[in-house]
Amino acid sequence: MDSNAANTTDERVKTESFVTKFMKRPELGAMGGVILVTIFFYMTADSAMFTLSGTMNFMTPAAQLGILGIAAAMLMIGGEFDLSIGSMIAFAGMIFGVLTVNFGLPLILAIPLTLGAAASVGAVNGTIVIRTGLPSFIVTLAGLFILRGVSLVGLKFFSGGSTQLRGVRDAVEGDPLLEIFSGDAFEGIFSYLASKGYIETFQNGAAKIPGIPVEILWFILLAIVATYVLLRTPAGNWIFATGGDSNAASNSGVPVKKVKISLFMLTAMAAALVAIITVIDAGSTDARRGFMKEFEAIITAVIGGCLLTGGYGSAIGAFFGAIIFGMVTIGLTYTDFDQDWFQVFLGGMLLLAVVFNNVIRKRVTGEH
Repeated sequence: MDSNAANTTDERVKTESFVTKFMKRPELGAMGGVILVTIFFYMTADSAMFTLSGTMNFMTPAAQLGILGIAAAMLMIGGEFDLSIGSMIAFAGMIFGVLTVNFGLPLILAIPLTLGAAASVGAVNGTIVIRTGLPSFIVTLAGLFILRGVSLVGLKFFSGGSTQLRGVRDAVEGDPLLEIFSGDAFEGIFSYLASKGYIETFQNGAAKIPGIPVEILWFILLAIVATYVLLRTPAGNWIFATGGDSNAASNSGVPVKKVKISLFMLTAMAAALVAIITVIDAGSTDARRGFMKEFEAIITAVIGGCLLTGGYGSAIGAFFGAIIFGMVTIGLTYTDFDQDWFQVFLGGMLLLAVVFNNVIRKRVTGEH
């Protein structure tokens, strides 16, 4: 037996170190970004930013964007885009407002109908992309304008000429499902912690933070479920395969068409969920709501490690990307910097995250 052959390690059974596996993870750039942004604001911002109340202040917008960003990340991993997410927030908000205010439906009916309407639009977008072969960028860009226009016309019709519809909060007041989609959770626990002096309180002893805003819990739940689906289920393998090479995936038995349509439905329903939460909290819906959110969601996904070409990305990466966005959005208000630096900061983080992810991935995997 040839000794050289015996000593040669078969590449197929070669094991990788934990560090190598970790360096290949798409969310690495976003995790590093969170650390860098935290250090930056720790050095430049008022110390109040990192108190419990300050953390909730930047986690709330991060959660709302993160719900969109995680869904957008899954769609991007599947090889497609949805530029109609922001307009879907306005459209779904209009549907929800009309159902609760004009038709007086309880949340147990209004919420499923709103999610169903959004899912139907997502299914139409996915079907058009598949049937026509047009880029999803073009199809959903058209959807962006169509949904925004329908929201404007619809709200004027149902509100008597205004682009806003008020009275939502009054219409759903006392509904048993209200606490799931609005307000703060675990109020009893926070009240107890305040009474013991463990968290900040007002002079009357009441907790400055009455609980955890429900959108943060939705955000965390969606991140967990999405990560489990992507990493631990056949559906997750189908999503990566579809985005990597849809023809090869189809030849291997992956239901590519169903996967893509389902992902378009997911992004639309995520936008509808954000619409429901924000409409209830504000007590009204507005045709301008969700403006530019489609780009922010895609930025969140890209910062989180998603490639524009599909087949690579992470829900956890989008989770951290949204936290970066929330920290920058609110963090600048705790500093002496001009608020207009926000977009410069965000653009810089986007560029750094993409470059970092590409460089690290190529060095670890040996790509050229």
